[in-house]
Amino acid sequence: MENNNTFAEMYSEYLRDESRQTGTAQSISFPKTEEEIIHSLKECAYKNMEITTQGARTGLAASAVPFGGHIINLSKMNKVTGARYDHENDRFFLRVQPGVLLTEVRKYLANKSFVTMDWDEQSREALNNMEKNQWFYSTDPTEISASIGGMAACNASGAKSFRYGSTRDHVESLRVVLADGDVLSLKRGQYMARDGHFQLVTKSGRTIKGELPKYKMPHVRKNTSGYYNKPDMDMIDLFIGSDGTLGIISEIEIELNKKQGANWGVTVFMPDEDKALDLVRAARGEKIFEDMKTLSLKPSAIEFFSHNALEMLKVQQKTNPAFAAIQEIKDGYHTAVYIEIESDSDDEIWSGIDSLGTCIEKLGGDEDATWVANNETSLEKLHSFRHACPECVNMQIDIAKKTDSRITKLGTDMSVPDDKLKEVMKMYNEDIQKNNLHAVIFGHVGNNHLHVNTIPRNMEEYKKGKELYLTWAEKIAAMGGAVSAEHGVGKLKVPFLQKMYSYDELDEMRSIKKLFDPDQLLNRGAVFPYEKGEDI
Repeated sequence: MENNNTFAEMYSEYLRDESRQTGTAQSISFPKTEEEIIHSLKECAYKNMEITTQGARTGLAASAVPFGGHIINLSKMNKVTGARYDHENDRFFLRVQPGVLLTEVRKYLANKSFVTMDWDEQSREALNNMEKNQWFYSTDPTEISASIGGMAACNASGAKSFRYGSTRDHVESLRVVLADGDVLSLKRGQYMARDGHFQLVTKSGRTIKGELPKYKMPHVRKNTSGYYNKPDMDMIDLFIGSDGTLGIISEIEIELNKKQGANWGVTVFMPDEDKALDLVRAARGEKIFEDMKTLSLKPSAIEFFSHNALEMLKVQQKTNPAFAAIQEIKDGYHTAVYIEIESDSDDEIWSGIDSLGTCIEKLGGDEDATWVANNETSLEKLHSFRHACPECVNMQIDIAKKTDSRITKLGTDMSVPDDKLKEVMKMYNEDIQKNNLHAVIFGHVGNNHLHVNTIPRNMEEYKKGKELYLTWAEKIAAMGGAVSAEHGVGKLKVPFLQKMYSYDELDEMRSIKKLFDPDQLLNRGAVFPYEKGEDI
């Protein structure tokens, strides 16, 4: 552990994450093994010292921002430690340490090349089966420098979650170090809850028994709001998305997906927002015209870009060389929908694209104003266009911070049921206009999960935006939605979670935390309100 008077100066970068929040800490350690995590936890337990776990610090909910105490930074636990091939079901798995970055996993898979000197023989043999197919890891948050451990801790998802699901859907096993240094080894299907009760056995042989909460999660496509809870659930799912509050993940086994023969991207520009949302509904298989068959596209991703978002990109295109490479946004373009489709062959995709064109025209769109990418080079251009939005927002926030350092990005991460998509969009637009705020909307519209990014120009607008987000959280909870869809609750969204669940329901979550972390040392301030020196 590092601990000296110049800590804040020497380790200032570890006091913040991408939420643009800054915290405090007294010490930090960089374990390279599970044994070193155990050692740090036991020492902190002895000193009754609070602990914040960090991965790549790319999170937007301030989960990695320390509220005092000790930081355990997992960036040096960055090895792929093994592989497994399931011959019977043709499934491929990688075993990784939590600090491995998504970019590194993608690089290893693209090259089909791994550092295997410490692998067991079974893992090396599994690699022989990798040659049979092209494999990829489908969880794709916008920030590709995220760590796999951080993605598991907040149950990250991204654009392709429309087809492939979130991190939870690809985690096959976990090793979790508890606050007292004991270890849980969890394999999917190994520990199942029964009749509202569960029990787990630690590495030391200790049995942890508990009762599932009574609260019900919302029926939405994406949700990372508080602890996962379902009747007869697989108990591995409790730890995925728990924001580092129940234990520290020391190893993860992730399942890969097979690449298909063809992958196309289509960016459609619609004459207004309402027609764009109708196109979204059609793309995900809803029938919007009585005289038309439902589309059978099977998209991997359906993304949305508001008129203001396009205008923002258009300005950057003309004034900032960094955005000159993205495709030109013409003056007549109002609202955009991006659809990515994967299939076995180009012919299969083309039949779906043809019916999509008919739907676009019936909705008043112009098929000629549509960008189609059917190879890696052109597809990368559309991906660059999609990623340009958050980059532009971050740039504008950095400019605003120069006038007042207290200003940070205000971005929503809420989702609603399918039938509430237009209602929630109407609410966003009306409230933004009523409060005279500057905002852009983009994101994973296929999952009814839109990021409203308010760009405050001064502290008055910043305060208005924060108040508005609390109001939205309450209204979205009333719609049956989730206040956090993919970024986790962290420390920033604690007030939002209180709009979604009652005090008694949150108390049920607290009881789960106390079961695994009795002294409340792990990531205090995440999920639950932080009161120094007091029980959560």
